[in-house]
Amino acid sequence: MAEPESMVINTNVKQKDPSTALVIAVTTRAIFNLEEEHKLYLEKGKEEYTRHQQANQDKPLPPGTAFAFVQAVQYVNKKILESNPAERDLFDILVLSNNSPESGTRIINSAKHYGLEISKFCFVSDEDSTQYLKSHGVKLFLSADRTDVCNALQRGVSAALVFQQEVQAPSTPLRVVFDGDAVLFSDETDQIFQEQGLEGAVQYEWAMEAVPIGEGPLKAFAMHLGKMRKKFSQEKSPIRTYLVTARSGRDMGIRIIKTLREWGLPIDEAFFMDGAPKGPILAQIQPHIFFDDGLHNIQGAQNVGVPSAWVP
Repeated sequence: MAEPESMVINTNVKQKDPSTALVIAVTTRAIFNLEEEHKLYLEKGKEEYTRHQQANQDKPLPPGTAFAFVQAVQYVNKKILESNPAERDLFDILVLSNNSPESGTRIINSAKHYGLEISKFCFVSDEDSTQYLKSHGVKLFLSADRTDVCNALQRGVSAALVFQQEVQAPSTPLRVVFDGDAVLFSDETDQIFQEQGLEGAVQYEWAMEAVPIGEGPLKAFAMHLGKMRKKFSQEKSPIRTYLVTARSGRDMGIRIIKTLREWGLPIDEAFFMDGAPKGPILAQIQPHIFFDDGLHNIQGAQNVGVPSAWVP
């Protein structure tokens, strides 16, 4: 497989072993707020955009939606290495960009300015940059481009679409919230619900109670996160994971709990919302990132200032 056109290794950061690390790829528009620059690119073209980025290369870009998530991930690495300096099961962040290396200098300078532990910057000229995800061992891909996310999911990489928003950086530890159906789990019950309504879905869940739910697009990422989480006692863990699902716990919760147990996936807290809005509970949790397949839930999360990523 062809390597990206240009890759810049960040020599200030200890490079991780991609065979053991939890590799997360973020695009520049997911980690920094590049909305004005993106508008310039769409309206005036690549040359004008490159000129603007070069002229402003020493001016740090403002943080974007995934910025606080990346900072929290660094905190987890720090805590893991404090308890075992030889540990290789760490987070590894790489930036994937459609910028040219010339216009990408501002991206690298911004990351250094904020002290972000990004190990590699990949500048890709190809239209579809997701073809390089597998060769880097990427377990999660966050992008502000819907086509990119869909391509990554088709390649079997956990991926989500980040919407640009003002984010209050929550404190540590790293807090990740997953929706259930069509995110952590497959959408099998969702499909029954669409065809037969709630009654049909409840009947189906009861009949299938002993059978684990199928895997969703973010299961692999959640499992690796769970593996890292198990290195610590619950009280001392720098990672907290949550399940916030529209299901009701009474009628449709048992199969979820049995599935998580079957997978060996530790979840710190589970909330069965029974169709109630998720915004208020998310405001309480204050996650660094919230994954959901429903745009109305993403909107609700954004309304309370929670960084959100849509799994289409």
